[in-house]
Amino acid sequence: MTEAKYQTIQLEVRDGVGYLTLNRPEIHNAFNDTMIQEIAGALQAMKQDAAVRVLLFRGAGKSFCAGADLNWMKKMAAYSPEENRADAKKLFEMLQFIEQYPKPVLAQVHGAALGGGSGLVAAVDMAFATDETIFAFSEVRLGLIPAVISPWVLQKIGPAKAREYFLTAERFGAAEAKAMGLINGVGSTDEVEQILQQKIKHLLSGGPDALSESKRLIRDVWAAAPADLAELTSSRIAERRASEEGQEGMGAFLEKRKPRWSGDTQ
Repeated sequence: MTEAKYQTIQLEVRDGVGYLTLNRPEIHNAFNDTMIQEIAGALQAMKQDAAVRVLLFRGAGKSFCAGADLNWMKKMAAYSPEENRADAKKLFEMLQFIEQYPKPVLAQVHGAALGGGSGLVAAVDMAFATDETIFAFSEVRLGLIPAVISPWVLQKIGPAKAREYFLTAERFGAAEAKAMGLINGVGSTDEVEQILQQKIKHLLSGGPDALSESKRLIRDVWAAAPADLAELTSSRIAERRASEEGQEGMGAFLEKRKPRWSGDTQ
C-alpha cells in the first residue's frame, strides 16, 4: 500500500492489522467532510492491500469520536436541501462501506462516542470500550434526528432501545452499551487492549476469503426469504469447499499442520 498523507486520520499497517486512528484530538475527533473523505479513501486503499487482514479503528486523545464538528455543522446550516442530501449521503456511504467491508473491522472505543461516533461504533463488526466511555444519540437536542446512522444503530440495539435513547438523547455508559448490543465488551484500558489482541489473533487464524464470505453470508441470510435459504446456504458452502482456500484449510486440518495463510505451515 502506498503511503498517503492525511489531515484528519493516521494509518499504520503492522502484523496484518491496519490501525486507522481518528486524529483530531483537539476537538475529540469530531467528523467533518474531510475526515469522512479520508476514512473512505484509507478503507479503499486497505481493501486492495493483501497485507491488511484486519482493520482497527481508534481515536487519538481523550475521546473516540464526539460526533459532528461544530464548524462543519455551521456550513451545513447554510447548505441548500440538495447540498445537505449530498453531504449526508457521503457519511451514509462511508458507514455502509465499513459494514460491507470484506475484512473484519474492529473498534477500540474510549472517552466519548457521541452521535456519529456511536454510529461508527454500530457499523463495525466488533467494538470494545473502556469502562468510562460515554455514548449518546444527542441529535434531538439540536433539533435534528440520527437519520444517517439509524440503519446500523437499529441493527445493533433494536427499536425499543432506539426509542429510549434517540428520544431522550441521554448519555449512557459502556455497561449499558454492552447490555443493549451496541458494543461487544467493556473493561479497563489494559483489559480492552488484551481483548482486542486476542480477537485479532483469532481473526488472523481464519482464511481471508472465508472471513470475507462469512460477512457476506450474514448479510445475505439475514435479508433472504425463508424459501431461498436452502439454495443460498448450500450453494455457498459448496463454493467454499471447492475453493483453493477451502481445499488448503481442510487439507491442513487433515494433515495436522497450519494453513498457508497463518504464515507457519509447520
